[in-house]
Amino acid sequence: MVRTNGDYIYIICKEEDQVQPVMDRMTTDTCFLSDYEEWDEDEDMKWILTFKVFDDNDYPEKN
Repeated sequence: MVRTNGDYIYIICKEEDQVQPVMDRMTTDTCFLSDYEEWDEDEDMKWILTFKVFDDNDYPEKN
C-alpha cells in the first residue's frame, strides 16, 4: 500500500523481505527514508516506511 501526504510517501510492506527492495527503489538524490516503523506482531506484522521528497531548495544541510 502506498499513500502520500505533501512531501511524504508512506509505504506499507506486508513481508519483511519487501523492505530492502522498496528502500533500494525509493531512495534517490531527492528522496530519503525518514522513518521506519514495525507495526503489530507475529503473522500480522507490517513495516511502515516513510520517505521524504525534497525539492532543490529543501535539501538538508551537510556538516
